[in-house]
Amino acid sequence: MSESAGTSTTSTWSGRFTEPVSELVKRYTASVFFDRRMALQDIRGSLAHARMLAQQNIIAAADLAAIERGMERIRGEIERGEFNWNLDDEDVHLNIEKRLTALVGDAGKRLHTGRSRNDQVATDIRLWLRDTIDAIDGLLADFIRALIDTAEQHAATPLPGFTHLQVAQPITFGHHLLAYVEMMRRDRERFADCRRRTNRLPLGAAALAGTTFPIDREFVAEQLGFEAVCENSLDAVSDRDFAIEFTAAASLVMVHLSRLSEELILWMSPRVGFIDLADRFTTGSSIMPQKKNPDVPELARGKSGRVFGHLMGLLTLMKGQPLAYNKDNQEDKEPLFDTADTLIDTLRVFAEMVPGIKVKPEAMRAALKQGYATATDLADYLVKKGLPFRDAHEAVARAVQAAEKRGCDLADLTLAELQAFSKLIGEEVFAVLTVEGSLAARDHIGGTAPVQVRAAIARLRKSL
Repeated sequence: MSESAGTSTTSTWSGRFTEPVSELVKRYTASVFFDRRMALQDIRGSLAHARMLAQQNIIAAADLAAIERGMERIRGEIERGEFNWNLDDEDVHLNIEKRLTALVGDAGKRLHTGRSRNDQVATDIRLWLRDTIDAIDGLLADFIRALIDTAEQHAATPLPGFTHLQVAQPITFGHHLLAYVEMMRRDRERFADCRRRTNRLPLGAAALAGTTFPIDREFVAEQLGFEAVCENSLDAVSDRDFAIEFTAAASLVMVHLSRLSEELILWMSPRVGFIDLADRFTTGSSIMPQKKNPDVPELARGKSGRVFGHLMGLLTLMKGQPLAYNKDNQEDKEPLFDTADTLIDTLRVFAEMVPGIKVKPEAMRAALKQGYATATDLADYLVKKGLPFRDAHEAVARAVQAAEKRGCDLADLTLAELQAFSKLIGEEVFAVLTVEGSLAARDHIGGTAPVQVRAAIARLRKSL
């Protein structure tokens, strides 16, 4: 989408050329069949531009009234699906402008005074992305609520915490879910930050150098809800940092959703059996009647790579472009649109899927017994009795070896057997070695004690 100059019955620039554009080139260069999703933003931007032109006495009040009347009709046609999108008119901007001119005559031809398609498309895409970020923020909030609600139900449900996929220490299922809440909260912050840089008005930069007309850019910015105007005309039309930043933020959300997906898939495996997903989020096999497959998290895990690819594509798109606008930038929209669609769909389905997770506490507790999850608690107990930590670590390691040989948990060893590793061990040690004792002992902000999980949930609900 490059700058337009002049009008014609065939194209906005045909007066410069001696032959029409070939049909092959039309199809290759047209963007109308994907950029028309910005149609309502294009209308909003054009109306703000027209009002500014009238305020500055660049067009007549009668022209503004005609433009507003025509745009209202076009909006209705688009919303009802009656608008005739034409490949010959290349993009969303020219399609709307041509229809406006057909409806209101010369007033429609005057609309493009003082602007270029370069700053027009840059404005439209920022408007569209701003709306999209707002929608995504709402979906992130919905997903956070779903995680919090499920975490609250399982604030005290013991779950093995893993490092290196080996049983490490007891945590609660609620505490585990709140880790994803923290990720999503950071994601909301990133999108809010991206929105601030997106929310700057490029309109008025025209093709690349500004315009000779006495425009009022601040008026247009206020009309459209932009926080500021882009300060340099060259940068205004060629900047796509905001699109890259959005896709980077989206990629991080997909990283987080992919990590959760991996855990859901692992936990649902019969070899682990910690959870089950509701049937409506799973599928069967065409050949194996017994199968119940976690297709939703598997597909989300796969779609993360799709979004990462769009980020790499946008970075590559921009890396070699000289200032200012180049036709390359038409390639920014499809990856941007698909990134948004993929993220929105994934957040929606996860917000519905999480409340339907069926937790299997007995399987979680059995796994805790397999991994000597309270070994660190025993070491801490000895340290509190006065033994240096490294000595305590050694004593407990030998106790674990003994339990392994017997095929039992640390808590199943007798007091005499435990005292063989340290005379400091007393009867009270068995309270320390319980899963509940281990959980309750981590009673500080950020800890997995059920009382702290519930306190964290209360703080999160207040912040939402």
